[in-house]
Amino acid sequence: MPNRRDPATSPAVSVHLPKTRTGIGGLDDLTLGGLPTGRPTLLCGAAGCGKTLFGMTFLVNGIERFGEPGVFMSFEERERDLAENVHSLGFDVKDFIAKKKLVIDYVRIERAEIEESGEYDLEGLFVRLDHAIKSVGAKRVVLDTIEALFSGLADTAILRAELRRLFGWLKDKGVTAIITAERGGGQLTRFGIEEYVSDCVILLDNRVQDQVVTRRLRVIKYRGSAHGTNEYPFLIDDQGISVLPITSAGLAHAISDDVVPTGVKDLDAMLSKGGYFKGSSVLISGLAGTGKSTFGAAFVDAACMRGERSLFFAFEESPDQIVRNMRSVGIELGRHVKSGLLRFEAARPSLFGFEMHLARMNRDIEQFEPATIVVDPISAFRGPSSEIHATLVRLADICKTRGITALFTSLSGVAEGMSESERSVSSLMDTWISLADVEADGERNRVLHVLKSRGMSHSKQIREYELRDDGIHLIIPYLGPEGVLTGAARLAQEAREREAEREKSESMEQRKRQMARKRGALERQIAEMRAALDAEETEISEFVDYQNTRSASATSDRAAMARKRGVTDGQ
Repeated sequence: MPNRRDPATSPAVSVHLPKTRTGIGGLDDLTLGGLPTGRPTLLCGAAGCGKTLFGMTFLVNGIERFGEPGVFMSFEERERDLAENVHSLGFDVKDFIAKKKLVIDYVRIERAEIEESGEYDLEGLFVRLDHAIKSVGAKRVVLDTIEALFSGLADTAILRAELRRLFGWLKDKGVTAIITAERGGGQLTRFGIEEYVSDCVILLDNRVQDQVVTRRLRVIKYRGSAHGTNEYPFLIDDQGISVLPITSAGLAHAISDDVVPTGVKDLDAMLSKGGYFKGSSVLISGLAGTGKSTFGAAFVDAACMRGERSLFFAFEESPDQIVRNMRSVGIELGRHVKSGLLRFEAARPSLFGFEMHLARMNRDIEQFEPATIVVDPISAFRGPSSEIHATLVRLADICKTRGITALFTSLSGVAEGMSESERSVSSLMDTWISLADVEADGERNRVLHVLKSRGMSHSKQIREYELRDDGIHLIIPYLGPEGVLTGAARLAQEAREREAEREKSESMEQRKRQMARKRGALERQIAEMRAALDAEETEISEFVDYQNTRSASATSDRAAMARKRGVTDGQ
């Protein structure tokens, strides 16, 4: 992933003054292109701040990256000592010397042997330096240190004249030079003159605060060019020198509508877009044991599964411990480390100051070029909340500028209120997920809540989740009479409701049986009454028939009797 710079927030490189790139990450940015070409630059600072290493890095980068040979003239350290000292940075100066690309010349100067006079002659030095420059065709020169060269001079006028003469000679040679100088009491340099005759002055500082050392750099002046004016932390370790340019936080960085999965499917479903926006900042906060690191591990695991690089900054656990612990929840990070997609950077917060940690993380991000990073946890840092906030603002800006999705974890306090680290960074975060423990029925259960997610709607529900041997699983939300129930309370309530449902069903069945019995009795009664009615109707019908028969019989008898009387009377 390229290091994209936003023109709205990055000053343009000066086109009027030719500049020579140092190759030191960050320094060329804050000087807007490098050191003035063909001019001397004064590099001053106290003992141990890295002046010699800066100078040697300037020469080595010139050889390796820009094809410019160099000369290092030392007035304090011998060639062998210098080669051994810079070997810790991975510089093989002996090889450069053998290939005629670098000259290291040690000039022994004994103060007792110097006799000050009205004419202080540097011609011998010029001849020696000129020969070294011509022998390799040098474009870069480092003189270390100027105090040793002029240690025998006490006359300010002579000193100023000789300094101007030296600086003028270097300009005439057209070489880009770095001249180191020791920090003076109450002034930049010991003599207090060097900074006035230099075209560019850079101050190095080795500061100790709360028993933690922080190295800082500041460009004091730069004739003919704009430059960064703040103090900038820089890092010296086995990977070289890295300067972190800290300018005002720009808000014109490019954004993306692409979505990065969280690594937890159920959590993706709680976010309307199905994950975090690419390049966003995510905060996962919670009590100890709620699984903050596990959510971070799931996030980088998903990224590595997509073939993207991930960088995991750990401040409480070693990489091996994290890999082992995540294996218990089915997240195998070791395979990603072996494949080169995942890289751990672990250090105790007390190892460096805030700015040194920031410089280190910036250097690691530039080198590894990850798509996602995890910082676990930010609450491990101790110090003023303003410094913590400033450090995280700068880190968030670095990630946003590069389109990196950053996930930060933070340990919350037991109290209801937010922790200091949460308050200081909550407004910076695009998405904030809170993890918590809830106690019910003698057990504690984990729940999460999406507090905010800029640019997308999200679930407002409090969801219970479990850390199982196959990952993180969110439980279907269960709302009881008293709110959201989790764990045993949820199971007990479900059992009670099932029992109530069973009792209700049995009651309904009983009423149905009673109704059936009542219906049967009623139907039998109706049948009996119907049978009695039918019997009565039959009896009446039979009686009517009987009466009709008797009436018919009586009529027949009368007719017969009438006929009989008529016959008798007619005789």
